[in-house]
Amino acid sequence: MGRRALLLDWGKCDERKQLSVAGHIGDLLLPLLRSMDEPVAVVGYCLGGTMAIAAANLAPVERVITLAAPWKFAQYPDGSRQALNDMWRHSQGAAETLGALPMEVLQAAFWSLDPERTVRKFAEFGRLDPASAEARRFIELEEWANQGEPLPYPAARELVEDLFGRDLPGSGDWLVAGRAMSDRLSVPTLHLAAQRDLIAPPQTVASGEVVAVPSGHVGMIVGSARARLHQELKRFLTPCR
Repeated sequence: MGRRALLLDWGKCDERKQLSVAGHIGDLLLPLLRSMDEPVAVVGYCLGGTMAIAAANLAPVERVITLAAPWKFAQYPDGSRQALNDMWRHSQGAAETLGALPMEVLQAAFWSLDPERTVRKFAEFGRLDPASAEARRFIELEEWANQGEPLPYPAARELVEDLFGRDLPGSGDWLVAGRAMSDRLSVPTLHLAAQRDLIAPPQTVASGEVVAVPSGHVGMIVGSARARLHQELKRFLTPCR
């Protein structure tokens, strides 16, 4: 594609424990984008895509791509929002004391979106040959999905109460660096939505060009559907499109 790819590592939770979601954008992402010699294409996965849209409101970027990223949080099924609220109600006190929401707690909320599937996938794993490539792949994927850094308490609170609870992005009331965020950007924008996604359902994506990928939230990145994902990325990112 003729592009140099850079991956943003947000760093350890302890190093950014005072940052909300908006704070991560204002204090970390925007200075990085503004330090580039020229506008860059920004690609964000899940909440990273939500943050990429916000950053494009505030810094010059060439184009934006979101992967399974929510923006219209009010479009989540009521049951999903209730599950997240229940998780927060039971864990907020501990998270405030710790200064962070452990990834295990957030994962449990994700599992509650489809508990039957969670049980089924581990049951199917139990029938695999432990030495098989399929079993090793399952283990590696689960380790990747469960080894993320804790979410700083201010970011967890903003995510649950302001994004999911009040749908500030979807309503146009989300303030980042003192400005209201919009998903209607002045640069080319592509949203890749996973059709079977429960974590970021297709109906929650932002305005703009949307391409549906026949997969779930994680399978879109690491499953067989990744070939379609890579094809769309190449199409959109190739110079002189």
